[in-house]
Amino acid sequence: MISFLKKNWSNILFFGFVALMLIPQTRMPLQVFVQRLISFSPTETAENDRKSLQDYEWSLHQLNSEQINFSRSQGNVAIVNFWATWCPPCVAEMPSFQKLYDKYGQKVDFYFITSEKSDKISAFMSKNGYSMPIYLQIEEAPQQLQSEALPTTFVISKKGKIVINEEGAADWNSKKIQSLLDELLEE
Repeated sequence: MISFLKKNWSNILFFGFVALMLIPQTRMPLQVFVQRLISFSPTETAENDRKSLQDYEWSLHQLNSEQINFSRSQGNVAIVNFWATWCPPCVAEMPSFQKLYDKYGQKVDFYFITSEKSDKISAFMSKNGYSMPIYLQIEEAPQQLQSEALPTTFVISKKGKIVINEEGAADWNSKKIQSLLDELLEE
């Protein structure tokens, strides 16, 4: 029996992992764990390739609050993240976003955009102790901020330049991102 285990340990681990992925209660936590392991700092768009946000008119409804317009962020540094509670890469990057928000929430406009039901979002935020500002999408985002992938995150400069357009999970609380935000805030 011991020789069988020694010869086949990698196969046993593989099939055990596959079995855990098939069980709904363990699938999401495993996917989130793996996404956190492979998340790196997002990539800044080359200066020549940056698009400008042309239209800031975008109505959003703040979770459990009033309707706002994205135009209030024109002239400010803004981070816009499209996410969902059922999306493992989205859930994986939320702790790093919370840390970034804790540090820059008074200086940078943060928008965490979802189209899920508000009660589901409220329960998720409460369960995880997150305090980031959540917005429900009322209408389509401006063309330059549209994406089919979740999560997708945009970092927008004071001048309206899209400095980062990142699809997939990333480590948003890295020194690289903090340095970039500091530079953008000084512009």
